Amino acid sequence: MPALLRHAACAAILVALSACATTPSAPGNAPSTGTNAVQATPAHAFFADLSALCGKAYPGRVVVDTPTPAKDPFAGKSLVMHVRECSADAIRIPFHVGDDRSRTWVVTRTPSALRLKHDHRHQDGSEDAVTQYGGDTVGAGTAQRQAFPADAASKAMFLREGLAVSVDNTWAIEWVPGRSFTYELSRPNGRLFRVEFDLTRTVAAPPPPWGAAKQSPPPVGEG
Repeated sequence: MPALLRHAACAAILVALSACATTPSAPGNAPSTGTNAVQATPAHAFFADLSALCGKAYPGRVVVDTPTPAKDPFAGKSLVMHVRECSADAIRIPFHVGDDRSRTWVVTRTPSALRLKHDHRHQDGSEDAVTQYGGDTVGAGTAQRQAFPADAASKAMFLREGLAVSVDNTWAIEWVPGRSFTYELSRPNGRLFRVEFDLTRTVAAPPPPWGAAKQSPPPVGEG
């Protein structure tokens, strides 16, 4: 091959290699962002799996209540949880005790964890004096169990309302996919309450919780 042709061929190859080296990566091949890493945490995996129950209602029963209360507000009453409302950042779960529709559990995503709040209402929809209490997860937890120690705002409210024993509350939600969902309240003094719902069978959706039109999830990042 004449020298001139050899030089031209080499130059063409070098240009092609240079183009390959400097071509930017396609958007679809970009490395994972911090947001994807957050979504992969056990807490947010838990939230995503819980969202799959949306629209369904399940029967429950108290499985532990220690020490036994002098007056049991759950005795002889039907217990139903209804995964009633779900959005990208909040899940609302009314907990019906017989005809009492005052309780709603609100599970909210935060940038790095989950938050559980209790929305308590009177029959006219107004808020109870003891409401919007709960806390954020403080550890990674697992995709099947998340715990929520009482936050500072809840502790202040408990003290204000004469419920000092509740400042040490830790709530937990635990579930076995396709089998059971358990809500738990515990205290260091030995208090333990657990109500378990059977995910193997659904029941008819109950009426809306009291004050449903007035309820809204707590803002992300506030507690």
